[in-house]
Amino acid sequence: MIRIRPYKDADEESVLSWCKDEHTYTMWTAGILGPYPVTGEGFKKTGGLMRFTAIDEKEPVGFFTARNPSEDLSELRFGFIIVSPAARGRGVGREMLRLGLKYAFGVYGASRVTLGVFRENLPANACYRAAGFEYTGESEIYVIGGREYAALDMECKA
Repeated sequence: MIRIRPYKDADEESVLSWCKDEHTYTMWTAGILGPYPVTGEGFKKTGGLMRFTAIDEKEPVGFFTARNPSEDLSELRFGFIIVSPAARGRGVGREMLRLGLKYAFGVYGASRVTLGVFRENLPANACYRAAGFEYTGESEIYVIGGREYAALDMECKA
């Protein structure tokens, strides 16, 4: 059974261990947390966001953040979504996001949750769609390490 809870500092070691290579790191952070490999110092940049850890029993298996992107409190934006490599392919990400959506709509009171995903990140695209997100048609280009990545915007409405 997957549950989400507020992130605890003790989760950092687990979360950071899930990024085994530069490509995974790029797909997870879009370079926002600094250069690969991720460090505790870089990860601290998520500290001003609402951070959540997904747990299976007592073990961390996922992580994501939520933030309010504007003055309008009707929207939350999820980001830095990652699942433990050992838990991938079992529906953990989908369930973690569904629980995040329950929080966003039921507790926070948002009417819309958005996120961005790189077009080439096919597993994440499938996971987000399975959790109820749909493409908005909006996109943005990120340049990371001299390479362009197309990020697609997705949303889920209450």
